Amino acid sequence: MEKGSEGFVRADQIDLKSLDEQLERHLNRVRTMEKNNIKKPLDDSCINYTTTSTITTTTAVVAASNHPTTTTTPTNLSLYVPPRQRYDWEIDTSKLIIKSVLARGTFGTVHRGVYDGLDVAVKLLDWGEEGHRTEAEIASLRAAFTQEVSVWHKLDHPNVTKFIGATMGASGLNLQTESGHIGMPSNICCVVVEYLPGGALKSYLIKNRRKKLAFKVVVQMALDLARGLSYLHSQKIVHRDVKTENMLLDKSRTVKIADFGVARVEASNPNDMTGETGTLGYMAPEVLNGNPYNRKCDVYSYGICLWEIYCCDMPYPDLSFSEVTSAVVRQNLRPEIPRCCPSSLANVMKRCWDANPDKRPEMDEVVSMLEAIDTSKGGGMIPVDQQQGCFCFRKHRGP
Repeated sequence: MEKGSEGFVRADQIDLKSLDEQLERHLNRVRTMEKNNIKKPLDDSCINYTTTSTITTTTAVVAASNHPTTTTTPTNLSLYVPPRQRYDWEIDTSKLIIKSVLARGTFGTVHRGVYDGLDVAVKLLDWGEEGHRTEAEIASLRAAFTQEVSVWHKLDHPNVTKFIGATMGASGLNLQTESGHIGMPSNICCVVVEYLPGGALKSYLIKNRRKKLAFKVVVQMALDLARGLSYLHSQKIVHRDVKTENMLLDKSRTVKIADFGVARVEASNPNDMTGETGTLGYMAPEVLNGNPYNRKCDVYSYGICLWEIYCCDMPYPDLSFSEVTSAVVRQNLRPEIPRCCPSSLANVMKRCWDANPDKRPEMDEVVSMLEAIDTSKGGGMIPVDQQQGCFCFRKHRGP
């Protein structure tokens, strides 16, 4: 803009349309920040966004006479943005110390940690550096994180891993290393849960693959898992990824359900729950086939887990995804139950993995069936090197 000889800005050179567009862009940014919860107030006070550069330049010359009158309109635009809502599950990051890595996954890692003096496991969800993920990808990850936390933080049961708290995209997270503390990106989210020193149930079963487990231990672990799932279903929650890898053991070998990343509240209309969600080998036929499903898909997965706990082996280790999908859906393929397995336990497996979801028992019925099993006379899986006429496995499994 040109200035007159006395330093005034000529009114006819002021681009009011451009100023309006700049102001509108600024307002849109603020609205977007508010909508997406990007703002991070340090306390519960409001935030004032003040703009002076775009409007305070409107000092006009009124050229109606030889004695021009100046009108100066410095304008401060203060926008009230309410503080971001704090959820009851949010933790105080200053009390959290993140230590060594326990496990790694596709979108993050699980670490040992300490929160307010308590041993914890910290699940970190990394959304990636700014610009490295699309807005759609970040929105999807944020939704998955929020869903997991919203499900988990309401649960309270001895066979469900205890949820302690979480934080979404907070600053102030530190990773403790041998050489000191390293600050972590502010876009990392974390879920803090109780630390279970026994590790994953799957790892425990692999360690006992050769010698197998005592029948009493098998039934106790099966009961732990069944009681946990029964509780979830009573809360209208479908886990949707029941597998031994998602079950953890405490120091007394109690099984606890973990990882609610794909869990969701059960829809009143089964048609609202579709899509392949779960892990190959544990997925029910209706899920593999893309049909509507309900909590009974967890019951099917439980039947596979029960077989795995008894046999200390993996279902369908030699089959590809397409082979398993085809055989489970079309040929009614299931893991082969060893002859040495007591009929009382084998019956639970068969009922749980029935092809018809309506014929599968509810999990509270499974609990009752397991509680009725007599474990005083043994009946555990016979190790391969001790088999005497007990045909337990063949190389190729199928109906």
